[in-house]
Amino acid sequence: MDKINIIREIRELKTHLSYSKNIGFFFGAGTSCALGVPNVEILTNEIEAKLDEDFLKNFKLVKTDLETTITTKKVNIEDILNQIRRIRELTAETTKVYEGVSGENAKLLDKEICTAIYDIIAEKEKSSNIENTKKFFAWLSLLNRDFSKEVFTTNYDLIIEKSLEGSQIPYFDGFVGSYEPFFWQESIDQFVAKNDLTQNWIRLWKIHGSLSWFWKEDTKTKSQKVIRVGKIDNIKDEDNELVIYPSKEKYDSSKKQPFIAYFDRLKNYLLSGELLFIFTGYSFSDQHINEVIFNCLRQNNRLTALVFFFQDAEVENLHKQTSAYLNLNVFGPTKAIINGNIGEWEYISTDLKPNEKSDSYWNSAENKFTLGDFNQLVNFLITNSGKKDAIESITK
Repeated sequence: MDKINIIREIRELKTHLSYSKNIGFFFGAGTSCALGVPNVEILTNEIEAKLDEDFLKNFKLVKTDLETTITTKKVNIEDILNQIRRIRELTAETTKVYEGVSGENAKLLDKEICTAIYDIIAEKEKSSNIENTKKFFAWLSLLNRDFSKEVFTTNYDLIIEKSLEGSQIPYFDGFVGSYEPFFWQESIDQFVAKNDLTQNWIRLWKIHGSLSWFWKEDTKTKSQKVIRVGKIDNIKDEDNELVIYPSKEKYDSSKKQPFIAYFDRLKNYLLSGELLFIFTGYSFSDQHINEVIFNCLRQNNRLTALVFFFQDAEVENLHKQTSAYLNLNVFGPTKAIINGNIGEWEYISTDLKPNEKSDSYWNSAENKFTLGDFNQLVNFLITNSGKKDAIESITK
């Protein structure tokens, strides 16, 4: 396997960060895991342990059925929710039964699972140290760029919102209003002008839904719309269904809902011209998202994508899909993909210039690259920004 000089690549990375006019980010589950929020596998186990009686019985029926068809990976809670919602659609939420589960019971199980997800994640959020997330967004808000700062995420926890609001950094997520904020599609379809006051606001696009989104029936059209709700004291008191990992079709088809509009925004953003787009905490396990990313990498030769992985296995898996993409560079603990070629990191301390340090990205004791850890990545960005004091001032 080829050797890749880590010091040379980090210098190239620093140059990208310093001179790229447009920088966007994609946050996957790993960013929240780094702060103590459970990943999808742990969440699946915790939900199963939380259910009882008929809920647990029907959960196991759905899970067991999926395990006979999904053999390439371990069945998780998102797969299970998708299947439950298919049952709801196939049975019209009636007494009709599919694989042992009625439509009525599927609807009740869906709500019970989403309630459990809310309780589990909300409890973990309370003990999460969000200082590094606050520092990241302080760093991002201080970037002097001519383009809007966009962050896409598959996470449905509220850590990003809490971090932004805790530091009083303005952001926009496509919802407007104060009583029951509603999704405004037109705000997603267009990019703001350079003289727009909101240009420097962070754009937050949560493409798998959010713990603050709920389905609500429109009394006029009898279809479902998505509203955003503020702080909730007890999720069990909320009559409307939570919108996480959305796959339902029960909304007004004449209007785009957030998760659909966000996918379009992602595609248009990646095709918008010169762009440095950084992935952190995302394992590339969602094929719908991957299809958008890979298509844009093919179509836009001015797009540069950088991926930071926590495990080498993720580097190897991605190389099988992306070896032809020269505008995609991937950084793992001991392996990397640079210009389409996979190789192992080579660290030669004598390559360091006077006063040049490597401890912000390299663990010499374990001989591994550390920026696959979101906390380490934030530290690296701040260390090399020259704005550490200003960032700490914002987060305090």
